[in-house]
Amino acid sequence: MPGPVTDPRPDTEPDTEPDTGPTPTVVSVVLVVVILGFAFEPGVVLPRPAAVPMLLLQLATCLPSTRRLRGAWTLAAQILLAPWSGLPGFLGASVLLVVERPFRWALFTVVVLAAGLLAPGDGSVHSVLNGIGNALAHGLIIYALTRLTDLYTELRATRGALAEALVAAERERAGRSLDAVLGTALAEIIRLAGQGTGAARELVAVARTATERVRAAPPAQSADEVGIPSAALTPRVVWPIVVATHLEYLVVGTAFLLDTGVPGGWVAAYTAALAAVLGLQAYHSLPRPPGVRPPYAAWTLGVQLALALGVLAAPDGPYPQLVAFAVASVLIVLPGRTAWPAAGVLTALAAIAVLIRTDGPTAGGTALLLLDIVVIASVFYGLALLTALVHRVREARAALASLAVARERRRIARDVHDLLGYGLSAIALKGELAARDPDRERAAAHLADAAALADRALADLRAIPGDGPDLTLSGEVAAAREVLAAAGIAVRVRGEADTVDGASEALFATVLREAVTNVLRHAAGARRCEVDLGPGLLRVADDGRVLPVPARAEGTGAGADGVGGNGLGNLGERVAALGGFLEAGPTPHGRGYVLTVRLESARSVLVSPSG
Repeated sequence: MPGPVTDPRPDTEPDTEPDTGPTPTVVSVVLVVVILGFAFEPGVVLPRPAAVPMLLLQLATCLPSTRRLRGAWTLAAQILLAPWSGLPGFLGASVLLVVERPFRWALFTVVVLAAGLLAPGDGSVHSVLNGIGNALAHGLIIYALTRLTDLYTELRATRGALAEALVAAERERAGRSLDAVLGTALAEIIRLAGQGTGAARELVAVARTATERVRAAPPAQSADEVGIPSAALTPRVVWPIVVATHLEYLVVGTAFLLDTGVPGGWVAAYTAALAAVLGLQAYHSLPRPPGVRPPYAAWTLGVQLALALGVLAAPDGPYPQLVAFAVASVLIVLPGRTAWPAAGVLTALAAIAVLIRTDGPTAGGTALLLLDIVVIASVFYGLALLTALVHRVREARAALASLAVARERRRIARDVHDLLGYGLSAIALKGELAARDPDRERAAAHLADAAALADRALADLRAIPGDGPDLTLSGEVAAAREVLAAAGIAVRVRGEADTVDGASEALFATVLREAVTNVLRHAAGARRCEVDLGPGLLRVADDGRVLPVPARAEGTGAGADGVGGNGLGNLGERVAALGGFLEAGPTPHGRGYVLTVRLESARSVLVSPSG
């Protein structure tokens, strides 16, 4: 059975699906690295075995592949483990991920404040603030990275959903537009046909005006012209968390400087350097489209590197943590081919600067400092990377939706042209016959035929915004005989519609309808029309007078329409989509026109041309 006449090009066009980025599994690596970095901070995992199940529960709560396990039981287990794990930030992140909105931030605040009371150390202001700051930063960052990973996974998995919704909306809009323009004209034709022969000429004028609208329909809009709702560059949760974590590092770092007994002048200098490095790192982390560097990046990155490396030579001892923020900025600002080697060099410089100082830490302490650099750099680079990936997948969804809507507009425009032109031309012909025929009964019969054709065209019009009307080749052959005979054109059909396979039938029915329309409109003085049917072959020839402008549409479906309008170009696209080709042009002696469609997928039947 033939299917509806639809545009097959969405499955065969050279338009490629926009790249939606790496798989969620690859993206999850960033989250895993950060969680492991937080867990393996100095003195956490090995001295505190409770940190191991806490870590495993956090991974189960955060990773997309195990997100279904996230719930009250995982949160309850982490509450029990939190006091002995040394990882209150993990509990804070889980509270934000599991608890409902009205209570999550209040409970998160309780967890963060409790972390200050449970923080290891001598109970100094710095140790308390450090415990609160670590819990705050770890909780917010893990929460943000998890939300970004979840959002990325969801957007990537549903990247076709926006396209489907917009195509449905476009079909509804097109239906209203078509009904307002052509539906009104067809309804007017039906009304005029019921008024008798006195309204026949007005009926013809309405039909011809509608025909010209169909034949001269503008091309469908391109993908660039499709309006897609814009999305925020980054989820709202990210930027406040970036600001909060930078402020936390500033407060805790200042408290550390005050607690170490550094002279006041140096405290001010170190605090200014810390604030500048953190501020520049926050500036570099501002959400931007992928590939867009911050303005004046060469200067801002240079100043940040100078400050971060300069404090390594501080007289009161090296402060390599600032290098971590510089490394994060390098990874964010520079292209990947340059960024990773540069980050490695910076980390090595920090290690060398610490080891060569007599007042520096031991080798073990240096290793822990380097781990801290890697963790901090991974955190802020991960936030920037996942934010860019979310933006990228959103853009890909919008591009897919644009392509889908543009294709749907093109399909509707082609179907309107190819399927309604025939009916309107036949209606105009019937109206002219009614106006000229002195026999009232025959004239009334012609008007009744015009009304029936208008009813059929109206049904086709309303089906086009959906999947398109169902066409059968046998039905189109019968309709061609009737309408051409009414125009005084003898029709000869060779072959049977049953010999055409199902895959070709809907296409051949559409081509035959357009060919008959061209005979009625452009084959002046035609008296004979021949239709040849066979497996993979349709040929329509007439003996009318046409302009000798040959046209050929093969492969791309593009070609000149030797008889005006968009008909052959549209048909060429349909034929090319099924792997065939279309030839159309006048006969060699200049009288008559031949249109031939061959599908290579079916067995070709060669038919000798007749003139």
